[in-house]
Amino acid sequence: MRETVLRVHGRDEMAMKLLFWELEQHLKSSSGASVVAIDNKIEQAMDLVKSHLMYAVREEVEVLKEQIKELLERNSQLEQENNLLKNLASPEQLAQFQAQVQSGSSPPSSAQGAQQPPTPSAQLAAQNSGPSA
Repeated sequence: MRETVLRVHGRDEMAMKLLFWELEQHLKSSSGASVVAIDNKIEQAMDLVKSHLMYAVREEVEVLKEQIKELLERNSQLEQENNLLKNLASPEQLAQFQAQVQSGSSPPSSAQGAQQPPTPSAQLAAQNSGPSA
């Protein structure tokens, strides 16, 4: 996040460096009378840091909101596909799947290819290409 702040605000970074340089010069040459000026410079620097952080946090929140939106859409698609597969699977396939889930094992790779139902798009294509009498 720090890299984002510095990358996005190059101009503000330069202003902050100038501000700290001025502060350093004041500290080297100041007497007790310039304490108020130093306090003001410190407050300005703190405000600048705060604005940088707030901007970076807002930017990160927007990115995370977009990721959440994409994940919700993907989850919805997968739920629809899951429901379609459940509806198209035979009772024997569903029973076998339930048994595998309960035992925590997966089918052997040779049996998996032979017993696995076709994808929804393949089944829909087969249904649509059949004879239409």
